[in-house]
Amino acid sequence: MFGYDIPSSKFSIALANQYPFITAVCGISPNDVPENKETIEEMLLEIENMLKQDQQKRIVAVGEIGLDYYWNKENKPIQIEFFQKQIALANFYELPIVIHTREAVQDTLRILKEKEVKKKGVFHCCPLNRELVKEALKLGFFISFAGPITFKNAKNAQEIVQMVPMEKMLLETDSPYLAPEPKRGTRNDSRNVKFIAQKVAQFKNMPLEEVAKITYENAVSIFGK
Repeated sequence: MFGYDIPSSKFSIALANQYPFITAVCGISPNDVPENKETIEEMLLEIENMLKQDQQKRIVAVGEIGLDYYWNKENKPIQIEFFQKQIALANFYELPIVIHTREAVQDTLRILKEKEVKKKGVFHCCPLNRELVKEALKLGFFISFAGPITFKNAKNAQEIVQMVPMEKMLLETDSPYLAPEPKRGTRNDSRNVKFIAQKVAQFKNMPLEEVAKITYENAVSIFGK
């Protein structure tokens, strides 16, 4: 379960500690970065304390972190600083990262090329952008697809999916958003991941069961659970 701010990260840990089939991903998304520098340091300290106190090892990644210039155009320097500092935390605790990027391809790639990410990670709900996918794969990251690959207006979805080797692919719902066809417009949940798997199987011309098996094994290889 992904965190995107302090409360959701704590909630993720609580659920992971309660249920053995759930693991936690903790971090601050670019859409939840505060303006106040002092608050930024306080939030980073809280995330670090969560990582430090994770005695049961239920936190499997730092995320979702990254850049979002669609919703937030005025605080780019703060987003970049926050992204870099959370990468540093992930490196220190030897965890992969879960990346959110929207309309920020160039800066996202530049940071990942300039700042080593020790355990790599995954581009979550990856935008259908050729350059992003190509360069992310070169850097060793996994690509995770969600509902948008099933949308009727996703004209390059098949091309992008075919760019990604199966050994570098994950599937997700991004619940409660981006419900795939034929559930588009409804509240999304994990039951709908089958529709994304079906679309990948169609694009890759391979059995659905094989798509499910490989993407599950990929998730285990990243998150270690």
